[in-house]
Amino acid sequence: MTGLRASVAGVVAALLVVLTTLLAGPASAHSTLVSSDPANGSSVASGPSSVTLTFNEALQDAYDALTVVGPDNRYWQSDEKARVEGPRITVGLRPLGPVGEYRINYRVTSADGHPVSGQVRFTLTTAGTGTPGAEATASSSDNGGVTWWPYAVGVVVVVALGGGAFLLRRRTAGV
Repeated sequence: MTGLRASVAGVVAALLVVLTTLLAGPASAHSTLVSSDPANGSSVASGPSSVTLTFNEALQDAYDALTVVGPDNRYWQSDEKARVEGPRITVGLRPLGPVGEYRINYRVTSADGHPVSGQVRFTLTTAGTGTPGAEATASSSDNGGVTWWPYAVGVVVVVALGGGAFLLRRRTAGV
């Protein structure tokens, strides 16, 4: 029985470590958005020629994405690739078109290698004459930075540990 209690205690300890890891908040070492141009929530009468996001630390120039989706659900960033320069990421814009809210969706790579994503919004108050790009895809909207896979791995680990403890208990009970 003592061996069984030690095994169950080990499984419980492992389970607590897994749950603590999965439920922990994001590490503060990741990049944090400091400002945007245009500013988040601002209203502009004419469209800017580019958008720039500034973070609290230098970014890696890897796997970055910066898109601007208008109220017509079409892309308004230029065809050029976003440029990362130190803590800033910039992309050019086409001349804007319809009045309404424009969403700047971003994904950048922190100095520590972790991806950070989010969204900034601004409103165009006077219609422009620009021509949009392609229709935005479903993946262009921000999910608030929530990643599902750690939770799926956690469920698998919890089920595996519970199943292992159950089998160990049955085996030591002689069933």
